[in-house]
Amino acid sequence: MTKINLFAGRGWLLLVLGAMGATIAAINLLPLNQLFRQAVSQPSSEKPKLATNVINPTNSKVSIPTTNTSISSTVAQWRGQTKALILSLSIPSQYQGKVFEEVKIKANPKVIALTFDDGPWLGSTDEILQILRRNNVKATFFIIGRNLQLYPQIGQQIVSEGHAIANHTWSHSYHHFSPTASAREIEATTNLIYKLTGVKTYLFRPPGGFLNNGPAGYARNKKYAVVLWSADSNDWKRPSVANLVNNVVGGATPGGIALMHDGGGDRSHTIKALPIIIARLRSKGYSFVTIPELLELGNQLPPQDQVAKSMLVKSSKRAIASRVFKH
Repeated sequence: MTKINLFAGRGWLLLVLGAMGATIAAINLLPLNQLFRQAVSQPSSEKPKLATNVINPTNSKVSIPTTNTSISSTVAQWRGQTKALILSLSIPSQYQGKVFEEVKIKANPKVIALTFDDGPWLGSTDEILQILRRNNVKATFFIIGRNLQLYPQIGQQIVSEGHAIANHTWSHSYHHFSPTASAREIEATTNLIYKLTGVKTYLFRPPGGFLNNGPAGYARNKKYAVVLWSADSNDWKRPSVANLVNNVVGGATPGGIALMHDGGGDRSHTIKALPIIIARLRSKGYSFVTIPELLELGNQLPPQDQVAKSMLVKSSKRAIASRVFKH
């Protein structure tokens, strides 16, 4: 359960989150900046005389009142908003257990989802987050479980800044997995994401786009949306910045999904290309959405016009033909 320990002599509040199984209290204070913005922005004359500091996952501090009433109210509000956040990330039914590389959307609006694989990664993930923040762009990060275990604070930062976080297996291996091993690759990663960020993801991207080596099949059976891509940066090959930009911008389509990487190696070219990609796509009239937002846009179509029934076959053939081993 949630324990609130007050150390009045030291003038600060420590919120300790205990193990709560599948309860919402595992959220790690993600919405604090939003929940307490009003209190922080109050004129100093209106703020309570006694205030305390709460440290959130991004190590920024926010002042909140220390009265029992305000603490109880704040925690209740925090839990309620966090639960709403989690529920909003659920996958529309027509995408559950489906494989797709783009989403058909109403009236052909020019939106595209930028996605990043293989993080969290020390250095490059933070630089990409800074670029996205400066340009007011939200993206989707397909993370590797063992990397999240190494850099939990980076995963928490991804979520706290409003990006979507998703499953990219635990080990990022390409060999064939047994059913038990496939389950472990998916569940260990999803459970760690939930434990550290409070987000229960049902988005999965198989390494290399491979659909027949175990994990993708397990994910489909568990009603995950299996997300491939329609515009491939090929940044794992470290093309020139100009070629990387052209790979993404040239492959952009309304409802499309662009693949880049924040982890797995030297991502300096991706970091240099990203601001140019954002500017070029905006100049073409595109706006940026996360994968959950893209699916909600697709969900607005009549049922007969939603995800194409042939997408699974199309994506499977493309993934096998490409034999891409570095995604």
